[in-house]
Amino acid sequence: MKIDLEGRIDSSNAAETEARIFGQLTDTSEPVVLDMEKLRYISSAGLRIILRLKKTHPDIRIVGVKSEVYEILEMTGFTEMMPVEKAYRVVSVEGCEEIGRGSNGTIYRIDQDNVVKVYNNADALEDIQHEREVARTALVLGIPTAISYDVVKVGGSYGSVFELLNARSFSQILASEPDRFDWCVEEFAGMLKRIHGTVVPEGKLPDARETAVGWAEFMRDYLPADAGEKLVSLIKAVPHDDHMIHGDYHTKNLELQGDEVLLIDMDTLAVGHPILELASMFNAFTGYAELDHTKNKSFLGIDFDLSQRFFMAVLSNYLGTDDPEKLREVLDKARIIGYTRMIRRSIRRKGLETEAGRAEIDHWTKELTDLLANTSTLLFTRG
Repeated sequence: MKIDLEGRIDSSNAAETEARIFGQLTDTSEPVVLDMEKLRYISSAGLRIILRLKKTHPDIRIVGVKSEVYEILEMTGFTEMMPVEKAYRVVSVEGCEEIGRGSNGTIYRIDQDNVVKVYNNADALEDIQHEREVARTALVLGIPTAISYDVVKVGGSYGSVFELLNARSFSQILASEPDRFDWCVEEFAGMLKRIHGTVVPEGKLPDARETAVGWAEFMRDYLPADAGEKLVSLIKAVPHDDHMIHGDYHTKNLELQGDEVLLIDMDTLAVGHPILELASMFNAFTGYAELDHTKNKSFLGIDFDLSQRFFMAVLSNYLGTDDPEKLREVLDKARIIGYTRMIRRSIRRKGLETEAGRAEIDHWTKELTDLLANTSTLLFTRG
């Protein structure tokens, strides 16, 4: 049952308001939602109505609360007694430039100074809170990032607004300034080393290894028995690592603002072994576009050949070697986890039901099976 409240509720109309509210309630087991979108003020007399209502309807929820009313509810402890949702500013991204896309949302520039990350999940408030918390953790630990300062409604979902003054992604720089290729490699690899060199206090970030084990166990039903078991054992053998990884590290998630390089799209932040990061990088720069090179342009904003050249240059810088055999060895380890993740993702998104999806899954599965036959560990050392 949704009940709308509007105007003011104080001692002059509290009794009338209470009678109206309880008059609408016929089933004590039915959850009650108080919509305060049109409510400008509530006094202690109005708050006592809500307390009496909570006694008969413990699952009461309050939505659409304006800032001034929310402050009253927060100050008096109501936000701790029941779910209270603020009213959010509405933002449109129609015609806005897309500057980044990840597994959980898409980032748009809404004006010269600000961007908004629109979440795929229509009920994204919990996701937004998680990303804010992990971004603060990263900033405290010395990783430069943008912090969200506002939550907004965007269509049927929510968005998180960040200030990025005239910032440009590394994809944009690579595409428009080819003479800065080496600079981009140095900065991109340097940030990667900085992330992976950051020790995270226990419990502050999720463990990416546990997620990867889940991917491998899912794949058991889609691989030959021996290959499936080997995949699980290889990923389980990756040790716990308390160093930070980004989890979705590519050229649209690194921004140049003035002379400062900022890491964005932090919801995938975790702890884990670097091979888990390199796997997601392989997917972004190569894996998703292996059979359709045009996907690189639509996803990263750079063509496939430039994407490959950049990724291998970054890998060389990161590992501290130009030895093609060493580079190939580490790349193949990353591909094992990368293919595992892509196959699982495609199957869960009904990939087996389309011709194009089946072609990708068949290709990735063959590559994964061949790699598993020739790999004894996913661990590696940097030069």
